[in-house]
Amino acid sequence: MASVNAPTMERRHLPERRASAREGSSAMSAIDYIAMALLIIGGLNWAMVGLFDVDVVATLFGAGSPASRLIYVLVGISALYSIWTAAKMGRHRH
Repeated sequence: MASVNAPTMERRHLPERRASAREGSSAMSAIDYIAMALLIIGGLNWAMVGLFDVDVVATLFGAGSPASRLIYVLVGISALYSIWTAAKMGRHRH
């Protein structure tokens, strides 16, 4: 009769399999978090423009000021980066 707690090959190699599974998954980098934060800021700003006709970025930094233009450019760059990231993720899944 076989013992119920007999070690198997599968059990001995379980930590190695877990490590290899983690290598395949990609963690978000700092630039991913920055891009996500900028996209959230831009999305909320556009929601405020659409709902209440209030541009929060222009209100805080001045309409057409260099600071507000910089924020708009950074939001646009983060959108382009997110498009590139999504395309890259799509290629890896197939």
